[in-house]
Amino acid sequence: MILEFNGVPVLETERLILREFRAEDFADFADMWADPLVVEHISGIVATRTESWGNLMKQAGSWILQGIGYWVVIEKSSKKYIGIVGFSDFRREIEPSLQGAPEAGWVLVPSAHGKGYATEAMQAGMAWGLPRFGGVKPVCIIDPDYAATKRVAEKCGFVDKVLTTYKGEPTLIMEYGG
Repeated sequence: MILEFNGVPVLETERLILREFRAEDFADFADMWADPLVVEHISGIVATRTESWGNLMKQAGSWILQGIGYWVVIEKSSKKYIGIVGFSDFRREIEPSLQGAPEAGWVLVPSAHGKGYATEAMQAGMAWGLPRFGGVKPVCIIDPDYAATKRVAEKCGFVDKVLTTYKGEPTLIMEYGG
């Protein structure tokens, strides 16, 4: 099911609701980004509450500026925040450039790991996004040593494109192959 709220589509899967960011998501969002397990394969650096607030506002603003963005992922059975998934053009300084391609991403709280939630949520996001991307293939970047994230990407149709570096770290760029 797809609904719209403030211009952000609300997506539902069997177990999840993907919806817009709200100010009341801040505590859960900040806690997630302050967890060393969450950031281990992303930046390795936990975020302060101030940084998290800025990032939450950036995520919400992406929909306005780009027409795409991230959703908050809610587990239907518990009604709990379990993470975020979505797309953005982050204008990263990376070679090869990703500019203009919707960059897919997913981040879940550790208690939601290993349950298939990232794949389920991202597949819903891909089903929404692919018809809207005008033939532009989405991409994602991952830590090449993080097998769990690579499996999610592959289940969502991404294939290896190039191994590069980003911020001095090995980074695998994957591109939608469908």
